[in-house]
Amino acid sequence: MSAEDELLLREAEKIVTALGRMFPGVCEVVLHDLRDPGHAVRTIENPLSGRAPGDPATELGLARIEDPDYPEVIQNYPNRFPDGRPAKSTSIGIRNSAGAYVAALCLNLDVSVLDRAAGTLTRLTAVEDPGLPLTETLRARTADELRAAVEEFAAARGQTPRALGAADRRELVRDLRERGLLEVKNAVRLVTGLLGVSRSTVYNDLR
Repeated sequence: MSAEDELLLREAEKIVTALGRMFPGVCEVVLHDLRDPGHAVRTIENPLSGRAPGDPATELGLARIEDPDYPEVIQNYPNRFPDGRPAKSTSIGIRNSAGAYVAALCLNLDVSVLDRAAGTLTRLTAVEDPGLPLTETLRARTADELRAAVEEFAAARGQTPRALGAADRRELVRDLRERGLLEVKNAVRLVTGLLGVSRSTVYNDLR
């Protein structure tokens, strides 16, 4: 066992400890000493798999030992803990200066915890269609929106607001009410000015 290899493992142990303490209870972090496959687990934080230091290497660890060309990083692959819980795993091979794999740093995230949280969030954010004949807008409407709505309504009929006939005018006024635009401050006064009619005419149209 070279001094370089041992130094690499000692430095990697710091990373294992830091990552494990950053994600307590949800992410198992393991450092494998690939020089000793029969007792490969050197350090483990959050042992969700039930393993302990001195346990043997996994199949992936053995594959790295046997094949120097094995991928250095295998990220976000599906895995499973012994009790059946689903996991998302990442394995990082660590080479020495000669290019040989001496260690592997592995992370196993318990996604069952996140699945439950995701399910809760999905239920919390779910909405239902109440079948209302209008759409509620959770903000204050403005005079500019009211003016634009009147002009767009008239333009769609090839008219100016003041040239609208009585039937179109009544439809417009009722549409403005349903859209909440008559809640704008001084809305009736703005509408009468745009349409060139009296306030009583607007109120009659609303009825």
